[in-house]
Amino acid sequence: MTWLYDAHIHLSDTEYENDIPLILNCMKKLCIKACCVSMDYTSSKKTLELGKKSDFILPFIGMHPEKAQDDTESIFKLIVENNEKISGVGEIGLDHTYTNSDEEFIKQEQVFRTQLSYAEKFRKPVSIHSRKTLDEIFKILPSYNIPTTLLHWFDGNKKQLQKAMDLNCYVSFGPVMVYSKDKQVLLSKTHKDKILVETDGPVRFSRCFENRTAQIDFIPSIVFCASKVLHMNYDALCDVIEQNSKRFLIL
Repeated sequence: MTWLYDAHIHLSDTEYENDIPLILNCMKKLCIKACCVSMDYTSSKKTLELGKKSDFILPFIGMHPEKAQDDTESIFKLIVENNEKISGVGEIGLDHTYTNSDEEFIKQEQVFRTQLSYAEKFRKPVSIHSRKTLDEIFKILPSYNIPTTLLHWFDGNKKQLQKAMDLNCYVSFGPVMVYSKDKQVLLSKTHKDKILVETDGPVRFSRCFENRTAQIDFIPSIVFCASKVLHMNYDALCDVIEQNSKRFLIL
């Protein structure tokens, strides 16, 4: 039996709160597991609770760059105390959008580096937010011996994609890839053994998905579209993504 993996979804978000039993049932029927990422201390606690509910949920905890100006010690402590229970550290990263000064960006980078150090120490995968900060992240990553790294929702150019491949990073493609020619070109140039798929729920997608909140059941559609772009049989690509996901998760 082939299992697909949603490499990045925020199931701890309140948008999904009342639907978790339905989502878990859907995951079981479709044979999909999910890397459930977190934003801050509160969502990380919820993610840990979700991880207890089902083996289909692979908990990632951490502090998103949007939250880097908040209390960070509590999330660092949570990572340390639960290092044997979590599947990875995330969502972490850099993003100038969420800073108003150089000092705030320096703090954001410090939070990012600290979480990378924990991933290195506990040998955990990381799920990285890299919107318009790929070059800065590329300079930081070689300083750490992270077992596996995902640049989620990859939004760089071809040159940056090649750099990601050189650094042995995984990159994930989501619902946008179904209708974005640019994303399809990037997918076609990604090493096949570094391709993952994601929904990034609860993001909403207007085109093709009728502005619905992203759901786990989008994953087969994403893989089907990717199989056309890559000129591969759907089942063959499912096998590739399963193996890639297991290597990323160190399973």
